[in-house]
Amino acid sequence: MNNIDIINRLIFLAHAAATLYMTGLIWFVQIVHYPLLASTGSAEFMAYEKRHMSLTTWVVMPPMLVEIATAVLLFWLRPAGVTSWQVWSGITLLTMIWLSTAFLQVPCHEKLTKGFNTDAHQRLVSTNWIRTVAWTLRGLLVTWMMWNTWVIS
Repeated sequence: MNNIDIINRLIFLAHAAATLYMTGLIWFVQIVHYPLLASTGSAEFMAYEKRHMSLTTWVVMPPMLVEIATAVLLFWLRPAGVTSWQVWSGITLLTMIWLSTAFLQVPCHEKLTKGFNTDAHQRLVSTNWIRTVAWTLRGLLVTWMMWNTWVIS
């Protein structure tokens, strides 16, 4: 195995790790975390939501940035067994995730920083299914890519 193959595999490994991490995390957020926001006392909710947004950034932003950066790198540096259409499919799903985050979930969170709002909370939980489904599909895709890489090697 030459240095290029090793680099391609390391990029793919970082990509797979970030995707699978985010897939697990989004299911926790969808099933446990977001629904429980409604159980936070109204007196504490504004402070809770602001702190939630601040702390969550540290948990999600590094793997999201690794995921998008390595997804783009896979256009040029991909291991044997990973096809260009798989890379395109992954990028398409990531685009959906980032757009959903920016235009649906972030505005809900911003509204919630002003106090608990039932409509904003329900919208947050319901629209987060977009990211949950997209990351689940990405998790399945990256697992298939890992299988193909392993079988080809």
